[in-house]
Amino acid sequence: MAFIMDGRRLAEEIKARVKEDVERLNEFGIDVGLGLLLVGESAASLQYYNATLRACKKVGITAYQFRLSENSSINEILNVVHDINRDERINGLLVLFPLPKKINARRVVNEIVPEKDIDGLGSISVGRLAADESTFQIFKEGYYEVLNECKFMPSVSSFLPCTPFGVIRLLEYYNIDIKGKHAVVVGKSLAVGKPLSLMLLAKEATVTVCHKSTHDLAHFTRQADIICSATGVRGLIKGDMVKEGAVVVDIGINVLEDGSIVGDVDFESVKEKASYITPVPGGVGPVTIAMLLENTVRSAQRTEFLKSPFMLE
Repeated sequence: MAFIMDGRRLAEEIKARVKEDVERLNEFGIDVGLGLLLVGESAASLQYYNATLRACKKVGITAYQFRLSENSSINEILNVVHDINRDERINGLLVLFPLPKKINARRVVNEIVPEKDIDGLGSISVGRLAADESTFQIFKEGYYEVLNECKFMPSVSSFLPCTPFGVIRLLEYYNIDIKGKHAVVVGKSLAVGKPLSLMLLAKEATVTVCHKSTHDLAHFTRQADIICSATGVRGLIKGDMVKEGAVVVDIGINVLEDGSIVGDVDFESVKEKASYITPVPGGVGPVTIAMLLENTVRSAQRTEFLKSPFMLE
């Protein structure tokens, strides 16, 4: 029987530290702000939007809400992004996905300046992750020790994608060793699969990436010490696809007609073979929001550090 990895517990600990950092900045007259841009009325996006608003309120981050209609043009959306880029009150911008089909999402994300791309999905942020320039954030060395090293200065303006970063933090929270393990990532999206595979490589795992065109998926998952599935396909990973003692991280989200949420993993069958497993909901999701808040306060700290380097010592 698998041990259930409680993402809510880790998320609360992260948010408690974020709240302390926000309060410290407040003492210097610095407010921490997060911009939320929602285009349209997607049910999943609204759920994430509202959950993020609640989390911001809990830790003292000021949320700036930007809601546009489904029929908004690309120019209207980009004008909002440009305004947020210039707004000194806002330390980070979260664009809620999916955007309407007619909108080029990559164009929107790439207009966010790297220092406010707290979801880490812009081309500069992703490129720095791929080049191992920003992966220092997944290790335990002090963040401000890195800030003091000039060679890292371009990279401290970049942030890691919140969901895969949250997966790494969750594995570490439960003392799951990554180094030398065979990790199978199912899904190759730019939001989760690709950056997660890069982070696991940085942690010295042997990584296999599978996707919808992979033949005989079970052949690969049965070899895995760690399985991370992020496809949005309900029940994709079943018990007979998992070897005894594997760690299973379910990143998939599927909203059913009755409003309940399930993941990629057939929880009941897989929990009988896995050593650790994440539930859906209550696993990776809460940690993702916590990482978003942490990245936002890091952006505020970085800005003030560069302006007043002795203030945050």
